[in-house]
Amino acid sequence: MTPQLPPTDHRPAAYHGPTREETLALRQTYLTPGLLTYYREPLMIVEGHMQYVYDERGTRYLDAFAGIVTVSVGHCHPKVVEKVRAQHGALQHVTTIYLHPTIGELGKALVDKLPAGVDKVYFTNSGSEANEAAILAAREFTGSTDVVALRNCYHGGTSLPMSLTAHGNWRFPSNPALNVHHAHAGYCYRCPYNLSYPSCDLRCAHDIEETLAYQTSGQVACFIAEPIQGVGGVVVPPKEYFQVVYDAVRRHGGLCIADEVQGGFGRTGEHYWSHEHWGVVPDIVTMAKGLGNGAPIGAMAARAEVSATLARKVYFNTFGGNPVSVTQGLATLEVIEEEGVQAHAARVGAALKEGLESLADKYPVIGEVRGLGLMLGVELVECRTSKRPATQLAADVVERCKAKGLLIGKGGLWGQTLRIKPPMCLSLDDAQFIIDCLDETLAETPVTT
Repeated sequence: MTPQLPPTDHRPAAYHGPTREETLALRQTYLTPGLLTYYREPLMIVEGHMQYVYDERGTRYLDAFAGIVTVSVGHCHPKVVEKVRAQHGALQHVTTIYLHPTIGELGKALVDKLPAGVDKVYFTNSGSEANEAAILAAREFTGSTDVVALRNCYHGGTSLPMSLTAHGNWRFPSNPALNVHHAHAGYCYRCPYNLSYPSCDLRCAHDIEETLAYQTSGQVACFIAEPIQGVGGVVVPPKEYFQVVYDAVRRHGGLCIADEVQGGFGRTGEHYWSHEHWGVVPDIVTMAKGLGNGAPIGAMAARAEVSATLARKVYFNTFGGNPVSVTQGLATLEVIEEEGVQAHAARVGAALKEGLESLADKYPVIGEVRGLGLMLGVELVECRTSKRPATQLAADVVERCKAKGLLIGKGGLWGQTLRIKPPMCLSLDDAQFIIDCLDETLAETPVTT
């Protein structure tokens, strides 16, 4: 029996705009061809409500990818919509050359959640811009230009973050990668040394010492990493990994940057920030996506003395701290607190992960289930012994899930990992629907090599 979406009281409005075919034609005619779409027949979404989205025909889908890990408290959450609508009616734009109360209120709300000492916030429009600001501040503060990132990482699509990113599919050959070096990530399932944790003695983490010795002057500006790699396929490192790496970087004069663009704001359940799982305290934290529940907003938070380096010149962002965006950000943080969203993500995420692990016992194509809270990944392989990535299978699963009303993502260097990162309002019934959809889909989808 085909899994059925849990019932909902929401009824989408009748859609009277351009057809899907007209919309696709406009896009193909006037927009850059670099804009990729999921699915053989691209999905057109015209309405969203909490964890669900609707196409132009009113067909409902469970958005288990949260608009690429962006919708944290739900599509068009009533409180967020109310606050933003009021701000739109009062003031849509003013820059930071003038005063506006909400930008400071959001800054305080973030600092109240950040590690002690990380207490100055710079607002941007995206995670890419936030990471640009973080690297600039670190280089200015230390006087070094060398930056260390991790293999399998993703930090954005503008020039410098593209250099930080260690995925060939996301990098252009003409983009310079000056003084950016990549150490091994804590990717135990695909250990480059063919070792096993914990008997490996954290060989991957100690690789940072070789990177610093062979590829830098010995003095570095910073180390930047996602505490849990997102685009790379929800890679969760050994718990001591970042402690070893942070210690090495600081002995070489560098700052430590936690990229919380995907892992922040309670998504990983037990902690508000994903770096907290590893017992480390960064000097700089970058964020975006879930901060605005869909609004174009990002931020770089740093220690005061580090942040002060950006005052040496004019470092201005026209739309950073825009009244509408920061209003949506503040409303989102309020909902996370008022509705116990973090604890909910921990509870539902644990049930969902348990169900996914039960599928791994049933289907050999599941190499590993990993993640925390509602940041989960299912790596598919053609063979558990060789661990050959099941790239085509992953694409087929994503396609077939859509036909059942489930939207999920995929990631990893070979596109082999299913990414399940829904809005954090996901219910237990929704979680069971995800499990049932994947169960049926894996049962009916052949492995092609």
